[in-house]
Formats: sequence, C-alpha cells, structure tokens
Amino acid sequence: MEFATITSDDLVTGEGVALDLPPASLGLRLASGLIDFLVTMVIFVVSLLVLLVATVNVSQALVDVAAVAAAVVTFAVFPTVLETLTRGRSIGKLALGLRTVRDDAGPITFHHALVRALIGFVEIYAFSGVPAFFSMLVSQRGKRLGDYAAGTYVVRDRVTLNLPMPPVMPPPLAQWARSADLATLPTGLALAVRQYLGRLPTLDPASRQRIGEDLLTEVRKHAAPAPPPGAPVDQVLAAVIAERRERDLARLRRDDDFRSRLAARE
Repeated sequence: MEFATITSDDLVTGEGVALDLPPASLGLRLASGLIDFLVTMVIFVVSLLVLLVATVNVSQALVDVAAVAAAVVTFAVFPTVLETLTRGRSIGKLALGLRTVRDDAGPITFHHALVRALIGFVEIYAFSGVPAFFSMLVSQRGKRLGDYAAGTYVVRDRVTLNLPMPPVMPPPLAQWARSADLATLPTGLALAVRQYLGRLPTLDPASRQRIGEDLLTEVRKHAAPAPPPGAPVDQVLAAVIAERRERDLARLRRDDDFRSRLAARE
C-alpha cells in the first residue's frame, strides 16, 4: 500500500491527498456531461451570433475569423478558465457535486484543464461523445481520453469523510509527548498519520515500517526534542497525534471559556 507525498495543504487543496477519493459513477459523469454540453451549445450559439452581427457587414474574411473565434472561446477558453478558477468544476460538476482532480487526488492546474478541454472537443463534440463514453465505461476511475492525457479523473466532491478512531496515548511515550514542543501538523500529514495508524493491522511488516518511517520523518519536523531512541515508529506517531488532539481540545475549551466570560460581562 502506498501513501502519496505529503505537503502542507493536504485535503484542503488536495495536494498529495492520502485519502481515497471515490471516482464519480458513469451515470453522474453522463448527467454532468449533458449539462455541460447544453451550456456549451448555448454559449457557442450566442457568441457566434454576437460575433457574426459585429462582422457581417465588414468582410467575409472577418466572418470566418468570427466563427473560428467563437469556437475557440466556447470549446477551449471557457472550459479551461472555468475549471482552473473553480479548481476542477464545470457547470455540470457544480450542479451534481463533482470535481476533477489529478491522479494523485491533487487539484488540477491550468495545464490539466487546457488538455482536457482540447481533447474533450475531439472526443465529445467532434465524435459525438462516443470515444468518451467507451473510455469511461472501461476505466476503473471513469476516465475519458482527456483525463488519460491530462492525468486526471473526476470524483464525487460531496462525500462523508470516515476517519478511524483517534489513537490513544502510548503510556511509555506520554511524558515525552506532554513535554515536547509539538507544532500543529499540516492537515494532510495529520490525516495521513491517522490513516496509517488505522490501517496498521492490514499492512505487511515491510510496508508498515517503510511507510511509518516516511511519515515519522515528516512529523519530526514539527516536534522537538526527538522521541526517545528505539521507540516504535507507530507508537511515536500515535503519541504525537494523541497529544496534539489533547492540546487542540484544551485550546478550544479555553476559547469557549473566554467567549463565555466576555458574554457574561455584556
């Protein structure tokens, strides 16, 4: 089992997300695609009419240029800009709670959106969506050809996040954890550690050690002093997560008490 590279903005932006994001079903993809198709056709007709009206009395060459410009704006510029600004969401995806992400579950960029738009014009509009349909049908992640070229897939954005139970503090490391300077872990790193600890029984010994050491290397950047020599990797990770949770809960309780005292004085 592999865990993606962790960065400081996991889950929030999706960078190297350690969670498994479920791909959108074929039915949702088709419904989303139909909405996008209708919206795109309306935009194309409107933009074409506007440009034709503006150039019809000038020259035939400008009329031809207007037709090409309407096609470029509608089928390339509009979907690329929209998915870039919305971090992977088209009109249809926004309506149905879907989102395009990278293969590592990270957020797409302008490059990904542009590749998807250009190939999408060929597979969806030029060939009536037939290549896209069969590609999504045989792909485990429901990828169309544009997704393969861009290294992306579409996920359900409105999903319930089921996390394992928070780890308990290992008694041998309780004193170290409570006296250590533990900075708040990046969201993605904390989730990756939680996921790792929850999956320990399913990991083979080699993967368990390797993944644990990789995570511990990242965690130690946010903890000082270093854990006691020889402490098991999984126990150190559990101690850090458990102590951070206790400190965060304590901070929230202090904040609640402070707000209560302020409210009582009013």
